[in-house]
Amino acid sequence: MPADRLKVDVEGRSLDLSNLDKILYPKAGFTKGEVIDYYTRIAPVLLPHLQDRALTRIRYPNGVEGGSFFEKNQPAATPEWVRTENLPAPGSSKGRETIDYVVCDDLPTLVWLANLAALELHTPQWKIGEHPDMMVVDLDPGAPAALKQCCQVALLMRDRLASDGIESYPKTSGKKGMQLCCPIAGTQDSDFVSGYAKRIAQELERAHPKLIVSKMAKNLRPGKVFIDWSQNNAAKTTVAPYSLRAQAVPSVSTPLTWDEVEAGAAGKRPSTKPYTAGEVLKRVEQQGDLLAPLLDGGPELPGR
Repeated sequence: MPADRLKVDVEGRSLDLSNLDKILYPKAGFTKGEVIDYYTRIAPVLLPHLQDRALTRIRYPNGVEGGSFFEKNQPAATPEWVRTENLPAPGSSKGRETIDYVVCDDLPTLVWLANLAALELHTPQWKIGEHPDMMVVDLDPGAPAALKQCCQVALLMRDRLASDGIESYPKTSGKKGMQLCCPIAGTQDSDFVSGYAKRIAQELERAHPKLIVSKMAKNLRPGKVFIDWSQNNAAKTTVAPYSLRAQAVPSVSTPLTWDEVEAGAAGKRPSTKPYTAGEVLKRVEQQGDLLAPLLDGGPELPGR
């Protein structure tokens, strides 16, 4: 075997890892081996959020400063033990009717994907063959608005959703924004979920027009937070909790406590810089999975 390759056994599956010293985050000196190590160590809390969901990957074979590509279809030479599902592909940019998606249900698959430099992992709001079991509200700040303003809007959204009996759980996007994830019953289709999220976004925009915008036009966003209700469309995906992001440092989409969101709304961390892989591993060691309640399901959305 070449010197830059390493054969490992992961839960009974044989994997050839390659180029472990290759630097994928040049400004941080973070290597491919460290990416694989992070995903291996975070797997106990990450895998439950990937289970039974069609996985979209963003791969960076030459690091975050090199080229990247979205990958929905299973790659060439996918091991036979990797779970794949042939599913409809609404909105496919290549006009495909169906795609053979990878489903990451176990550690060997996760390590295999990390070895392919699949740094970012994105999932839909539905499990295979089911209606959405989660509503996601994406909060996207338009400069000079930043994560501080996202935290302010998150608190408003939390309280509004709570009035309808909907619990929400915050996480950073790992970039400039954040998301609220809400467990729902899985009995309503994506159009209904999108419609509900849009209605709430418009309501908050009317109440806070200087802070919030619900329309997609980018010229309306400067200094405001766009509540992207469209993330609940059947063709959309959202970055998974604990996924790495392709930033200068190995930042992570990080679950937060509401106390942290309140601190962020006051201008304290997490409104200053993203959490990194090492920090998130320590957080999970101390706090466990703050998004575990998403796995237990939730109520139906009102307005049926």
